[in-house]
Amino acid sequence: MLTRGNRITRGADYRAVVRGGARCAGQSTVTHVVSTAEQRPPRFGFIVSKHVGGAVVRNTVRRRLKAICAEALPGVRDGADVVIRALPSSANAEYSALRAEVLRCLQRRAAS
Repeated sequence: MLTRGNRITRGADYRAVVRGGARCAGQSTVTHVVSTAEQRPPRFGFIVSKHVGGAVVRNTVRRRLKAICAEALPGVRDGADVVIRALPSSANAEYSALRAEVLRCLQRRAAS
């Protein structure tokens, strides 16, 4: 799981990444990445709106995304801020397809 040091927690940080980050869109997610010069572990944030589904579905999607990012953590460069926005199609996506999509975007935008 992602530790507290690997999570974006402030709304201002979310906005900065979404507005100023490099974007990679897929079938089920949109990934925004900002690279900073700070020497700190990479941080991840997740946006899963009510358009994705009810609370159970949203939490399932969020848990899947967190597990995928925890697995990809060693390959993400230090100082990177990543925000993943789940699209409504992520509710019905297979885990393997979601994983492949997120890893592809992280490889393109945030690889170390």
